[in-house]
Amino acid sequence: MRILKTNNENPDMEIIEEAIRVMAHGGVVLYPTDTVYGLGVNIFNRKAVRRIYDIKKRSLMKPLSIIVSSKDAISHVANLRTRDKIYVDKFLPGPYTLILNKTKIVPRVVTSGLKHVGVRIPDNEIACRISDLFPVTTTSANLSDHEVCETPDEILDQLNHDVDLVIDVGKLKRNKPSTIINLTSEKPIILER
Repeated sequence: MRILKTNNENPDMEIIEEAIRVMAHGGVVLYPTDTVYGLGVNIFNRKAVRRIYDIKKRSLMKPLSIIVSSKDAISHVANLRTRDKIYVDKFLPGPYTLILNKTKIVPRVVTSGLKHVGVRIPDNEIACRISDLFPVTTTSANLSDHEVCETPDEILDQLNHDVDLVIDVGKLKRNKPSTIINLTSEKPIILER
């Protein structure tokens, strides 16, 4: 495991490129978002996605959300209706996860076989840039049903140091998971705050 320190406001691009390389080869990256630290892998590497479930001790029946680098990239992973685009423009980038109808390209292992997927565009340059080449999983970096820790050191202790690369920007300002809004029903439903 490597720990690379950088600044959240002015990140080192070499560190971001290294994170992309690690994920391209099936590795797990601990990275900052605009909410909490997340665990990221290339969503198209099924073995790496399963490793996220193992690290978190998370049920395979609980889907993972993904991040994409821009609003334009959402159409690769989700089928956007006109109404959905209004919410995308209103809430993203930002501390929200929008549940949308997925495209066929999103692997079943990510969505637990469901026909929808949680999509985020964090208001965080590091998170967006690491998802430039492929969508990346975004799930809080903690054991399932355990407290979300604030610093990489605390997170690594909780997760038994089971990641390949850490992008350490210190303690995050927010430390509260994203608000989840389900857009697949007739009316939008806020699932979590």
